[in-house]
Amino acid sequence: MKARKNLMSLVVAASFTMGLGMTAHAMEVGGIKLDDTTKVANQELKLNGAGVRTWAVFKVYAAGLYLTEKKKTVPEIAALNGARRIKLVLLRDVNNEELGQAFMDGLNANSDKAEKAKFVNQTMKMGEIFASIPKLSKGDAITCDWVPGQGMHVLVNDKRVGEVLPDIAFYNAFMRIWLGEKPVDNTLKQALLGG
Repeated sequence: MKARKNLMSLVVAASFTMGLGMTAHAMEVGGIKLDDTTKVANQELKLNGAGVRTWAVFKVYAAGLYLTEKKKTVPEIAALNGARRIKLVLLRDVNNEELGQAFMDGLNANSDKAEKAKFVNQTMKMGEIFASIPKLSKGDAITCDWVPGQGMHVLVNDKRVGEVLPDIAFYNAFMRIWLGEKPVDNTLKQALLGG
């Protein structure tokens, strides 16, 4: 009887420990669970940080930044050679034109004149990508991956949208929407940097 009781205690303890292990693999932000790790181009990426983009009083999306290794500064992130991912999960229905315009505004606010001239073609292609998305609803996920040797892949609900954008400098400029000197949301910037 005592052995059976000890066995039951071990089973309960193991189940509790396994449960803790499973919940440790996701971070919840704005009611959205973001995995601690993900794979892009066969590289394992770690969740560097996550937060919520707020506009006025509205929560717009939960965002997570995934890198090959955790980094705390923007120059360290820009210098990484491996794959990267920024994942946005919408917390409300969003007009694709408004979201596309917000991304373009963020890109323009954090790029100088020379960069803007250099990225004209890719910026136009990015605009076409947003224009091609018919509707964005609460719960939809937009993923922007950097795949070394290929370029930037934009996915909506895990389906690729538009062309691959090949320039790492453009991807870094795109990341500055959230991490630049004039980020769309300062609190979100700190959260993505693991603050």
